Amino acid sequence: MYPPQLVAPMKAELTNAGFQDLTTAEEVDNFMQNTKGTALVVINSVCGCAAGAARPGVRAALAGSDVKPDHLATVFAGADLEATAKMREYTLPYPPSSPAVALFKDGELIHFVERHHIEGRSAQMIAEHLKMAFEEFCTEEA
Repeated sequence: MYPPQLVAPMKAELTNAGFQDLTTAEEVDNFMQNTKGTALVVINSVCGCAAGAARPGVRAALAGSDVKPDHLATVFAGADLEATAKMREYTLPYPPSSPAVALFKDGELIHFVERHHIEGRSAQMIAEHLKMAFEEFCTEEA
């Protein structure tokens, strides 16, 4: 498990952008069961692709899109083990992946970006991909 002082700045990249930091299984269940509309959940990580592509890409997508998810949350793999394990139950049938980005509508998984879709891609590529997902799934017609 990573020490809190190591992950704090990595968590802050998302919490400072409006993400709710879920640290327990109970918080994850509460968020997932009581959140109506669309929710973007980032399974955060210490790896280079999280730092170079996932977190900056997610922030750029939110900053550059007129259409956004209604709710934002994050769990941190390797730090908040219980919360991450619980969130991964909601992202089944996909295997555990971190970093990863999940989009839910009324608690149902509707779009998932696995680590292998993040690795080797730029933050801008991740942002464009997410903006297209927001357009498709985060509108009233979706």
